[in-house]
Amino acid sequence: MARVSTYLNFPRSTEAAFLFYKSVFGTEFDAPIARFKDMPPAPDQPPLAEADQDLVMHVGLPILGGHVLMGTDAPESMGFAVTPGNNVYINLEPDTRAETERLFDALAAGGKIEMPLQEMFWGDYFGSLVDRFGVHWMFDCASKT
Repeated sequence: MARVSTYLNFPRSTEAAFLFYKSVFGTEFDAPIARFKDMPPAPDQPPLAEADQDLVMHVGLPILGGHVLMGTDAPESMGFAVTPGNNVYINLEPDTRAETERLFDALAAGGKIEMPLQEMFWGDYFGSLVDRFGVHWMFDCASKT
């Protein structure tokens, strides 16, 4: 089923933030916290810095009404620079790849594609962009069709 979630980027404080949100909402993470050390190495990237190994690659926390708050650390060693404005994404999870592509293309018109839609190591079809109004969008489609 399609859903919308909010994705937050933090400068090395995602775990502390999400432990706080967990205590506030009284809910449990939807899966164990994924760490950057769990990510397979990319052949065109340098090895992950030791200080970044245990940072949060992904965490999800259901909050209210089916809404899921998601987050990641954004280490500078990986080229990220968290500033107000790029620390929040609207994450769309359409039911089909066709709908994912339609929404992605429409929102990208006049904006900037950060990561083109592509197959990812976790098995989903993923991409991100900033629309022409400066709103950050992520797309994650689990469907293979």
